[in-house]
Amino acid sequence: MKILVVEDEQGLRENMLSYLNEDNNVCESSSDLNGALAKLACYQYDFILLDIGLPDGEGFELLNYLRTERRNEAVIIISARNSLDDRLKGLNIGADDYMVKPFHLAELKARMVAIYRRKLAKGNNNLVFNEIVLNLIERTVTVNGSHVILTRKEFDMLLYFMANKGKVVAKTALAEHLWGDEIDVHDNFDFLYSHIKNLRKKLLELTANDYLHSVYGIGYKFTDA
Repeated sequence: MKILVVEDEQGLRENMLSYLNEDNNVCESSSDLNGALAKLACYQYDFILLDIGLPDGEGFELLNYLRTERRNEAVIIISARNSLDDRLKGLNIGADDYMVKPFHLAELKARMVAIYRRKLAKGNNNLVFNEIVLNLIERTVTVNGSHVILTRKEFDMLLYFMANKGKVVAKTALAEHLWGDEIDVHDNFDFLYSHIKNLRKKLLELTANDYLHSVYGIGYKFTDA
């Protein structure tokens, strides 16, 4: 997953980043509201972990931004404030869950996985596209019942395509989603083309269908049409 942690408490922010990075997520962070909004203007995320008491404003403003822009990021509010009013306000304007500090990182991770699974696969552990089955929990892929050995980036790339099946995915959006801020150090997309080539080859070895189509000058489309 690509995750944005919005938290002004440095120790907690670093602990969350360290813990979530252990699962090879792409994690970015901001210690204030304006920094988080700036990142959202440039990048898309799977998940946002959001403190509502930030030094330059309320995290609720970020939720309002997501709703206004019709964004699809999942959001868990993480806050020391435990009032019913704050909980209801956050959930009513788009948060998927609300956790009160202090909390266990293992519980945070479990809630994130449950929400992500519900959003992508409607509560099922598997994301299915014809003969391709992607297991969100075990991070495995089968094609026609045979296992496909993918690298972490190849798996994340396939997940992104399957979650956006039928849509044109821009090269820049795909690269930013999978590499985050690291994309800024690359001068071209050669590294992306290499991953695309390898993913397509591995899938084609087990299926006669090539679902990954290039869209000239833009990016790619994962479809059987």
